Amino acid sequence: QVQLVESGGGLVRPGGSLRLSCVASGTLIYIWDMGWFRQAPGKQRELVASITRTNSTKYSDSVRGRFTISKDIPKNTVYLQMSSLEFEDTADYYCNASFLSTNRWGQGTQVTVSS
Repeated sequence: QVQLVESGGGLVRPGGSLRLSCVASGTLIYIWDMGWFRQAPGKQRELVASITRTNSTKYSDSVRGRFTISKDIPKNTVYLQMSSLEFEDTADYYCNASFLSTNRWGQGTQVTVSS
């Protein structure tokens, strides 16, 4: 059974940094395309960053240059390094693993940017 467990969320001031982690179990992340999504209150879930099986990365316009997605194969973990955080980055962040038509989601971790 594939499980994704996120951690690293919390309260941070504008301009601060956080690193989110997504640890996978029951599978090996290198066979999946991995992504980070977020959902703010009252808004739809949106893709923030993704990294393919071949390590091609993609970012939303709103986070490009501030966020970095990476993966550690031996640790079976995907990271989202977030810097220069803004109020608008406040949301629940979800890890996603996708392969063809199969998707798996983590339970989410909350990020709050507040002064």
